[in-house]
Amino acid sequence: MYIDTHVHLNADQYDEDLQEVIERALEANVNHMVVIGFDRKTIKRAIALAEQHEFIYAVVGWHPVDAIDCTEEDLLWIEELAAHPKVVAIGETGLDYHWDKSPHDVQQELFRKQIRLAQKVNLPIVIHNRDATEDVIRILQEEKAETTGGVMHCYGGSVETAKICIEMNFMISLGGPVTFKNAKKPKEVAAEIPLEYLMIETDAPYLAPHPHRGKRNEPALVTLVAEEIARLKNIPVEEVGKATTENAIKFYKLPV
Repeated sequence: MYIDTHVHLNADQYDEDLQEVIERALEANVNHMVVIGFDRKTIKRAIALAEQHEFIYAVVGWHPVDAIDCTEEDLLWIEELAAHPKVVAIGETGLDYHWDKSPHDVQQELFRKQIRLAQKVNLPIVIHNRDATEDVIRILQEEKAETTGGVMHCYGGSVETAKICIEMNFMISLGGPVTFKNAKKPKEVAAEIPLEYLMIETDAPYLAPHPHRGKRNEPALVTLVAEEIARLKNIPVEEVGKATTENAIKFYKLPV
């Protein structure tokens, strides 16, 4: 059994064939999926999917790229949704210095607010980090984010930084990039970080694993992530599936 711990089934890319995508996931033994909402439209869709399917859960938060668009009303709405029985975390939140839509200071302020919100509602945090590792770690430490813990989504950093995150009560989640031939850091992390701290994801429809790189990703392909981790650790893929599934159930407190 596998759990795709971070997927965007609420994306427009699935408007034509969402049910088929879900069925392919279930056929591949991807028995649970966690759908991430990160703005008004995607949060509404995530909640709707979680309500329609017993095996789908939702995460609600505001993406750093769009931080400039987030209002206090939006944050209050996210806080209200945190009480929903199918909402299992706050996010994805964090920092993204690759795109320049939202100024760094605006992103950082919203990041802090969502960490505090997660602490208030006692849910873990799903972290997005792109080209901002130093500031992400600093803010997590300053805000004492270890009190709720969280996950470093689609982790692409070093083994050393992963260990710092683990010390802060964070899980490390690996996605399609671990299968890329030139992905040195994710492969090192997969090999060196103990299974007890790892989860797997697709971030679909983005970041499809090899040999589907460049195409639309989907939850069924999370099995390829597990296979690559198993290869790097030189262990059976069933062991990776079992451990990462148990980790996800524990992390998200899934009633499985």
